[in-house]
Amino acid sequence: MRYAALIAALIAATPAAAATGPFLSLGNTDFIVLLGFLLFIAVLIYFGVPGMLMGMLDKRADQIRSELDEAKSLREEAQALLASYERKQKEVQAQADRIVETARKEASDSAAQAKLDLEASIQRRLAAAEDQIASAEASAVKEVKDRAVAVAIAAAREVIAGQVKAADANKMIDDSIDTVEQKLH
Repeated sequence: MRYAALIAALIAATPAAAATGPFLSLGNTDFIVLLGFLLFIAVLIYFGVPGMLMGMLDKRADQIRSELDEAKSLREEAQALLASYERKQKEVQAQADRIVETARKEASDSAAQAKLDLEASIQRRLAAAEDQIASAEASAVKEVKDRAVAVAIAAAREVIAGQVKAADANKMIDDSIDTVEQKLH
């Protein structure tokens, strides 16, 4: 019955009826709006809408809080990963610097060794060339001597042939044969 009175009040609260009258009458629009608002609030409270709204807000706040915690943990993980990569990058850079320094040192050592090897090779080649020159010189001297001996023998033969008689030549041949026989036995 009470609800029927409220419904009748709401039906009677038309804009034409609410235009005039004292405040606590159904003819006043402000009073009708106030009653409608209070009735709306009462219906919301009766059905537990504020509790549902608070539960939904709490649930949303918990969800936001969990998302913030997850974002914070992801941020910390990302910072740790970044620090790890930076540390690895520094280690790799240091290793690369060591490799470059080692390569430079080895290249320098190799260049010095190559220079020493080249100098030794040049010295060997110079010595070989000097030996070849000395050998060629000795060969040329021997050849000149042999040639001089051959020329001297030929000249002596001609001189001797012109001066030696046949009997003297036969005697010389016999003497030479006897000398060779004595030296061979």
